[in-house]
Amino acid sequence: MRLHPGWVTAADLADDWRVRAEAATSYCGGPLSHWSALTAHGLLHEIPRLDVTVPSGFRVRSTPRLRIHRSRTPFALTTAAGLVTTSVARALVDTWDDAYRHGAAHGHHDAARAALLRAVQRRRVHAWQLAAELGRRRNLAGRAALEELVRLVEGGSHSELEIFGLQHILSVPGLPECRRQYRVLLPDGPVLLDAAWPEVRLAVELDGAAFHGSEEARERDLRRDAALAVLGWQTLRFSYRRATSSPAGCRAQIAEIYHRRLGLVPQADIR
Repeated sequence: MRLHPGWVTAADLADDWRVRAEAATSYCGGPLSHWSALTAHGLLHEIPRLDVTVPSGFRVRSTPRLRIHRSRTPFALTTAAGLVTTSVARALVDTWDDAYRHGAAHGHHDAARAALLRAVQRRRVHAWQLAAELGRRRNLAGRAALEELVRLVEGGSHSELEIFGLQHILSVPGLPECRRQYRVLLPDGPVLLDAAWPEVRLAVELDGAAFHGSEEARERDLRRDAALAVLGWQTLRFSYRRATSSPAGCRAQIAEIYHRRLGLVPQADIR
């Protein structure tokens, strides 16, 4: 295939992202990285400009639709959809750094954060891998914000709703600290509860629309709650709207039911 100047592919295929990506990695001798690697891994939508990382000594130049990154830090390679890329952890940290650099486009912070949480939810990356990658990067833009997000992920917050819940709902005055991502063994296999007070078998689930909005997901949640109830658990579910519009009300309901399950408050209808 003849390389078209500035496009890194044949002119008649210039708008095919995958073809351009294959040509770019072949032409540059390096893997897709940053935003492009996350696109290949299905964690971001396609961005027309391609990112490729090469060792610092490689003599290739950026073009309007191809940005070359040079790295002195060794990087592991993997594949996604048949394309050679940097690892998911490396791509996430690279993208975060890019999003926090001076002059980054508006909204890049949110896109990098969303990609990281999406990767965690899909079990494409673990907190320890992100922490290890952070340890290799001395001059990372937005380091404090990324360290805080990795800390939250490591503690069991795998979505923006779970982060909001941790900060505004699950720390209930007068109650012991909840257990995050608490494992309970059900007949069909183990489940992880968003938050739990196992001493009273009280579970709290934060239901984001992405994972709980479909009819199939609601039926799955009902089956799970019923299986938990057989084991003596009570499950409180807070939707995104309820959690964000009335966090104090959520806290009050958690406290009320916790004390009822301790037998400290007379039984009555739960509002």
